[in-house]
Amino acid sequence: MSNNFKMVAKTMFGFEEILEKELLKLGAINIEKGVRNVSFEGDKGFMYKANLCLRTAIKILKPIHSFKVRDEQDLYDKIYKMDWTAYMSHSSTFAIDATVNSEKFNHSLFIALKTKDAIADKFRNTEGKRPDVDLKYPDLRINIHIQKDFCNVSLDSSGQSLHQRGYKTATNIAPINEVLAAGMLLLSGWDGQSDFLDPMCGSGTIPVEAAMIACNIPANINRREFSFEKWRDYDEDLFEKIVESSLKKTREFHHKIYGFDKAPSAVMKAKDNVKNANLSEYISIEQQDFFASEKNVEGKLHMVFNPPYGERLQIDMEAFYAEIGDTLKQSYPNTDAWFITSNMEAIKNVGLRPSRRIRLFNGKLESKLLKYEIYQGSKKAKFNPS
Repeated sequence: MSNNFKMVAKTMFGFEEILEKELLKLGAINIEKGVRNVSFEGDKGFMYKANLCLRTAIKILKPIHSFKVRDEQDLYDKIYKMDWTAYMSHSSTFAIDATVNSEKFNHSLFIALKTKDAIADKFRNTEGKRPDVDLKYPDLRINIHIQKDFCNVSLDSSGQSLHQRGYKTATNIAPINEVLAAGMLLLSGWDGQSDFLDPMCGSGTIPVEAAMIACNIPANINRREFSFEKWRDYDEDLFEKIVESSLKKTREFHHKIYGFDKAPSAVMKAKDNVKNANLSEYISIEQQDFFASEKNVEGKLHMVFNPPYGERLQIDMEAFYAEIGDTLKQSYPNTDAWFITSNMEAIKNVGLRPSRRIRLFNGKLESKLLKYEIYQGSKKAKFNPS
């Protein structure tokens, strides 16, 4: 008999396909792509593995019940009817996350409140005591998703969003989310087969995620905890086995990863984060102004970066993007350069034609991930003795 059950991995817009590929590679079955999510099947050990290893997932949910819902009272009644003792006791703490996409229900906080009341009332009426809510570190995190008139109740096996990898103690003013960084790297085709540069590395997120991909290190190996560790059916031995076997799959990386930033404070933070991730042997962080730099590696260079948007940093965006283009053209031959931006006007100043444009979101900002291929340049011109 199979112990497989359905799960849903939530992700960011634009990453559904790479998350699907990640799941396939990990060994999931019955994978189905949605919008900002991918559903799949696996057993308990696979749920642990998905949380530990997936780079582009934000949460792994385990659906436990679904039903049609007419109004708030109907929701309360149906949640109340469920057997919550299978998952928690009156001494457990719990928290509810609700997302609502419906004409009937338009307030997710109210839906969360109704669900909380139903569960607490059930325990009070059957056991004489009600469980407490703990929004930060609950024993059980419950996810309610209402789409039109259909309600899905799931257990959140991850807890805090999986972008919180655990290696970052210091961030800069506009840090990039780790899942966004990993997704951009995977979309760019980064596979650890060349040297790598993030020329505006801030607190070092992109270089760290690039090294973890290159060495096949599980994305969340540095994380302190997952929600499933507090579940009633948690199997510690099984989880340790999953961690051990995932670490056996790491590989050597024979190139170098560089991060530049011109701000000394960013360089210090990036170095700290690289050290926390135990990746100092692979990543070198340097205080360097990209616009005054040139390519110093042989062969192909893979570049991925997140330039300032001008949303939080005051700079002349047109001149700034023109300088990105000039630096790439003049100083970085034989380079594939990818960067993300939400400033659609400013990219016209790069002066190069992108060979790819992928629509993504950075937080709420609609953005494009752009690829610029910088060729080796014409050899003839250099030797023409005119």
